[in-house]
Amino acid sequence: MIWCVDDDSTIRDIEVYTLRQTGFEAEGFESGDCVLEALEKSVPDLIILDIMMPGTDGSALLKKLRENPETRKIPVIMATAKGTEIDRIQGLDAGADDYLVKPFGVMEMVSRVKAVLRRCGCPDGEPTVRAGEIELNDRERTVTSRGKKVTLTFKEFEILKLFMNNPGTVFSRDRLLSEIWGVDYLGESRTVDMHIKTLRQKLGEEGRRIETVIGVGYRLEGKK
Repeated sequence: MIWCVDDDSTIRDIEVYTLRQTGFEAEGFESGDCVLEALEKSVPDLIILDIMMPGTDGSALLKKLRENPETRKIPVIMATAKGTEIDRIQGLDAGADDYLVKPFGVMEMVSRVKAVLRRCGCPDGEPTVRAGEIELNDRERTVTSRGKKVTLTFKEFEILKLFMNNPGTVFSRDRLLSEIWGVDYLGESRTVDMHIKTLRQKLGEEGRRIETVIGVGYRLEGKK
C-alpha cells in the first residue's frame, strides 16, 4: 500500500490513479494530520509526501515518522516545488529516501517508487554488525563507538551501514550517491565528502576505519 499525501486534490488523485493503474494499491490523504490518524490503524509500504501543506506539513510529518519506532522505517519520497540542491539535501538528511521536484511526470514517480521499494527492502540476518569497536544495530537504528552512543543523521547511518555490511569494498562517490541518495539523485561529489567527514568525526578514533582510496572513493577497513 502506498499513501499519497498532498493538499492539492488534483495532484493527489493523479498520483493515486497512476499507481493503481501500474499495479500498486494506493490511497490519498489531504494532510499530515490525516496520515497520523490513519497510522493508528495501519502502516503503508511507502509514502509520497508533499512538503508544503497546512497544519502538519511534510517536514514535520517526516520528523514524527522517523522519531517513532513503529514508523521510522517507512520509505518516504518527498514531493515539493522547491528544487534547489540545499532543499534536496535537507530533506534527504531529515530521513527522506528520495525526492520528486514538482512538476514531475507520473512515470518518473512510478520509477522512483519502484527503486525506493527495492532499496528499502528489509534484509535478512542479524540486525547488529560490528567493525572494530563500532557496533551498528539496524533494527534499533543505533550506533556505538568504543562503547559510547553516536547520534547520526539518517544518511550518515545508511552510509555506515553500507560500509559495515561490505567491509573492504571500495565505493566510488557516484556509487554512494546511487546507493544512499537514489539512482537519479542529482548531487555532487562534495555532498558525499561532507557526509564522510562528519561521520568520521562523530565516530572519533574509530572514524579512521573509513579510508579514502585516492582517485576512487571510500571503504571501511576489514573487520578485526
